[in-house]
Amino acid sequence: MTRLGIAGGIIQVVVITGGAPLLAGVMRQVRARLEGRAGPGIGQPWRDLRKLLRKEPVTPAGTSELFRIAPLVLLATTVTVAGVAPFVTDTSAVGPAADLFAVAALLAMGTATLALAAIDTGTAFGGMGASREMTIMALAEPTLLVAVFALSVRAGSTSLAAVVTATLRDPARVLSPAGLLAAAALALVTVAETGRLPVDNPATHLELTMVHEAMILEYAGPDLALVELASSMRLAVFLGVLATLFTPWGIATTAAPLALAAGTAAFAAKVGLLGAALAAGEVFMAKLRLFRVPELLAGSFLLALLAVTASYFLAV
Repeated sequence: MTRLGIAGGIIQVVVITGGAPLLAGVMRQVRARLEGRAGPGIGQPWRDLRKLLRKEPVTPAGTSELFRIAPLVLLATTVTVAGVAPFVTDTSAVGPAADLFAVAALLAMGTATLALAAIDTGTAFGGMGASREMTIMALAEPTLLVAVFALSVRAGSTSLAAVVTATLRDPARVLSPAGLLAAAALALVTVAETGRLPVDNPATHLELTMVHEAMILEYAGPDLALVELASSMRLAVFLGVLATLFTPWGIATTAAPLALAAGTAAFAAKVGLLGAALAAGEVFMAKLRLFRVPELLAGSFLLALLAVTASYFLAV
């Protein structure tokens, strides 16, 4: 643990926690403008969270403690990843936790806990959403691991901080076949893991198409606020991983206040631009049929495998 890593971890948690709802607001506003609507403003997600926190919590009859702690687990795992991943600085606050496999396990644990809580309600929608979410996660997680592993081959380590440092030293690797293939695979994983189009539609509550929304139908009040906050933070984390691994420029390499401020601004700008681009692309997309989603994720896994192959056999 270094001073740079600790400072970066604290800044990242604060920025992602405070900025994730604003990112969701920016994405909604971009979609609204492109669809010819005025939109509610980028601060609406924070207003929704404030309203939910003031309501009385409601717990369905017959549920266990798992239903009540699931939002906390989802939020805690996301905050942990936000604190240890190298987003603002090139050094992690907790080196072992910034390993590729540890980060993937933390993200998967939050999703799996929420799915178990949905099954715990005993409702048809909860079980349906949990089944669909686990199917998507089972296909997306291997792609995440293989895509980032393709980048770690040249770095000689599965630590995300080591991958970022190696990219800073050799920027040309981003434009290599392995880098481009891994970027495409990781982009598809980000869409799937965060429930965006064309895999899922966060703006709909149609019974036959819901995935994430079906799992949280029984949550209300502060519990629903925690789930919504954690979901927006997961989106910021995935976009942050994508931005940091492939465009790490601007990241702080020293603990100087100016360097940390520049790293924070660069991280916020890159995630904001990626979020706006994702929202703009969704306007022109339609949701895939559920049975076509595995085909999309299988294609992303193939891209990740090709990235690993290219990283081993191609010199550039």
